[in-house]
Amino acid sequence: MVSKKTSLRQLFILGAAILTSALVCMLFLPGINTASRTTPLIVHRGTGFKSIVDELHRNGTIRSSWPIFLTGRIIPRLHNIKPGRYSIPSGMSNFSLLYYLHSRKQDEVRITIPEGLDIRHVARLLSRNLDMDSTGVMAAATNTRLLLRHNITAKNAEGYLFPGTYDFVWASTPDEAVGFLIGRFRHFYTDKLHAAAASVGLNETALLSLASIVEAETPIDREKPLVASVYLNRLKHNVRLQADPTVQYALGGTARRLFNKDLATDSPYNTYRHNGLPPGPICSPGAASILAVLNPAETEYLYFVATGKGGHNFAESLAEHNANIKKYRIAHRENLR
Repeated sequence: MVSKKTSLRQLFILGAAILTSALVCMLFLPGINTASRTTPLIVHRGTGFKSIVDELHRNGTIRSSWPIFLTGRIIPRLHNIKPGRYSIPSGMSNFSLLYYLHSRKQDEVRITIPEGLDIRHVARLLSRNLDMDSTGVMAAATNTRLLLRHNITAKNAEGYLFPGTYDFVWASTPDEAVGFLIGRFRHFYTDKLHAAAASVGLNETALLSLASIVEAETPIDREKPLVASVYLNRLKHNVRLQADPTVQYALGGTARRLFNKDLATDSPYNTYRHNGLPPGPICSPGAASILAVLNPAETEYLYFVATGKGGHNFAESLAEHNANIKKYRIAHRENLR
């Protein structure tokens, strides 16, 4: 005859076995608490575990929140969920759902930074594609500690956000994104290029300033050494650069046709009013523009004007330049017909 003590022990063991089985099922049985369809989830930086679970319940990924909270309490490390955009597979268990969110690689976005963008436009581009706003990017681009970390003594990162196509972590911070782009410039601007610039009397700021003007003047790589030669010749002869893009930069806003009153704008960036280079770059030049400044064409050109058909006509004398202007006006009128 079984004693009362033995019966209680057996009941306890049976109860424990049932609870353990229920717990194992609750943790690991697929589909008991999750949707039968793929569901999306966006986790922003700084979002807490409770808010993530609440969102999983709100968007229909899970039927009930408490099994997820319990799973997280049993395995606390699963609370660590990276920011990102998730596409959650259907029919997961409570454990596999949290493990998926915990272990998945950070979401990446491929972004092309075109040549010739200033920091405002880079900020807008990054904010449209990553989990950040343009104000944060602008703050990072003027963060003195970040700039000094990358050996930049200027007030901002204008000219240093190196163009190219890159994979960014969607949840990157503005400091990380800006620092990465500056790092790409540092990778490109080798000691050899630094020495080449120094050999022609250009420090880093001067090189980037002139390259940024070349970048803004022409998208045609084969023309860039010619454009660079014009501005280097003007600097050599102490002739004002009179570069329209520097006036556009001084005015801010959207690029538009310039008028005579614009050329009188009182700004150190207005190269119609001030001799020499502007105080800093007006955009981020690409590799071709930087190399064009370091390897300009050997010319005596002092002027250039658009052909009206793509590209530019170059001239050594003002008379020749005026003739090229007439050619442009004729071409422009023909294009309007």
